[in-house]
Amino acid sequence: MVTQTSTRRPELDLIRTVVVFGLIFGHAALVFDADDDFYVKNADTTSITTILAGFVVIWAMPALFLVSGVAAFHSLRKRGAGGFVKDRLLRLGLPLVVAVVTIVPIPQWIRSGMTQSYWAFLPEFFDVHLNLADFPFVLDGEHFEVGHLWFVVMLVAWSLILAATARWIPSDYGFLARRGFVLLPFVPISLICALFGLEQEFAAWNRWAYLLFFVYGYIVAADDRLRAAMRRDAPLAALIGGVLFPVGAIGFLLVPGDPMTDMVPAHVAARALYGAASWCLCVAILGFLDRRTWTEQGGYLMTAALFVYIVHQPVVVVAAYHVVRWQAPIPVKYAAVVAVSFAVTLAAYEIVRRVPYLRELFGVRQAGRA
Repeated sequence: MVTQTSTRRPELDLIRTVVVFGLIFGHAALVFDADDDFYVKNADTTSITTILAGFVVIWAMPALFLVSGVAAFHSLRKRGAGGFVKDRLLRLGLPLVVAVVTIVPIPQWIRSGMTQSYWAFLPEFFDVHLNLADFPFVLDGEHFEVGHLWFVVMLVAWSLILAATARWIPSDYGFLARRGFVLLPFVPISLICALFGLEQEFAAWNRWAYLLFFVYGYIVAADDRLRAAMRRDAPLAALIGGVLFPVGAIGFLLVPGDPMTDMVPAHVAARALYGAASWCLCVAILGFLDRRTWTEQGGYLMTAALFVYIVHQPVVVVAAYHVVRWQAPIPVKYAAVVAVSFAVTLAAYEIVRRVPYLRELFGVRQAGRA
């Protein structure tokens, strides 16, 4: 018999909050990264950030999609398909549109060199055409982008797909509750990564792999046997993930060529190990966190997470634009960019959360609301 519970899982809120606020640290680091083509670059760069990023990108955004899938299950069950779609469009779609219209063009304007006023740049930014081949990013243009909000675009798209297909998703995956079997979902993830490559602009992941993590979250939420299996197999998952990650990293770091897309055997194998390691690490993280008792509470940072995600990158870029002009070592500049970005983003949140209409426009939900 399939069993599930409806109680909120505070450890998943913790994962969401850690990942979102960690993005400020991550995007600030790109200013000083020797390889990434970020909007603003410091004169002196380092490759250390690329290496350190590998320890985060392998699990952070996949875990965020996994957690979002869990939330989608409970929202669908509570609201039904129609109510779920309406909630996702208001909760995610509206802030996405507002942000793209108001603040997302800022980094691109800065990248362009600001040779014209911001208002003169906007018509160029919004000079777009339809491109269904790049689904779910159906608008394309020379300057247009959704920037860091690619996550929100995907989450809206995957939610709409889920609402239309949830009735056909089997509800009983008890066979995965056998010892070690909860690790088997790595296979489709590895195949997508190996055969279709990774996309640098999506935090070094393939967009369709994210869809799998999202659906896996939905499936895990539907059956408490899988949750129990994750708790039980967390040590095994951590061990396997901890071994696969450094082995796969050899193919990324030492084999010539582009490990993200090249189809040479070493790169294909490295991407397959990357996908497998990620699923194992996500299972380990969820399993270990679920082994302790968490106090269920709103939490200031958790409530602010979506707003911080939507707003933080333009703030980081503007802060970096000024800080990189300092005569100071990289650690000092990095600390300054992070500190200013946190201060400005949270100050903006304090303003927005006090104004009802602004709350709706930027997806700020009062503590305690699901």
